[in-house]
Amino acid sequence: MKVTDLTLTNFNNRAFNVHTYTLDSIGDLVTAKHPLAIVIPGGSFDHLSLREGEPVALAFNNCGFNSVVMEYNLVQDEGDIYPDAGLDVLSTVKYFRDHAAEYEIDPERIVTVGFSAGGHVASLANSMANSSEYQSEYQKEFNFTSKAVLPNKTILGYPLINLAKIGFDIPEDELDKVPADDFVKNSALGVTAETPATFIFHAWDDPIVLVNNTLEYLEALREHNVPCEAHLFNRGGHGFSLARTDMVVKGREWQDNPHAGHWFELAQEWLKSEW
Repeated sequence: MKVTDLTLTNFNNRAFNVHTYTLDSIGDLVTAKHPLAIVIPGGSFDHLSLREGEPVALAFNNCGFNSVVMEYNLVQDEGDIYPDAGLDVLSTVKYFRDHAAEYEIDPERIVTVGFSAGGHVASLANSMANSSEYQSEYQKEFNFTSKAVLPNKTILGYPLINLAKIGFDIPEDELDKVPADDFVKNSALGVTAETPATFIFHAWDDPIVLVNNTLEYLEALREHNVPCEAHLFNRGGHGFSLARTDMVVKGREWQDNPHAGHWFELAQEWLKSEW
């Protein structure tokens, strides 16, 4: 496998980094081109969770994917988080779709995988790429087409959807960082019939990103007849990633959760049935 670091430029001329994990060629495979997983870690918009980055990318590699871990701008970085974080996703999709032959990927089998805050970035990026009257303003301003930038499928893990549905109060000194635009604050508002088929998993007892986020997004997907599969686990808390024993942080033994960890296998089955 080849591992490389790339610096890309998004549609707003902002530079951002991606880390690629490309499988070596293996003879005359029946399926010569790999699907691509673009992994978007969470981290409360002030860091990027390592547990939701490379380990997830490597898990997808083990299932025959080429993968990418994408970094997006955070609160401490220059400029606002949005629209750039969403544009980072759309620019990443376009880059790898344009360079599909080089990376031996199928340009029509690109899936974005967003966790927690990264789920907000992934879902809002899908909304920005849609072609409704309101959202098409992004296409006009940044000169992209929905066909070029929209992923084919999306996986959302305990995703932040609505900034009003978190389990804690935002500190007063950070309120100015909350987007004023309702469309940005709540990515469910941007769901349309063009939104990619979506797989969602969440824990019912999540104290940080309340399960109401997923429920609201599911309602929006259903309203617009977007294909979806959802798994709500009774226990899991927040940030369990792959829920494996080898990825448990000290003091957070609840992260070892084989039952919630089934999401990954279920997602692979779902993708296989959807491609």
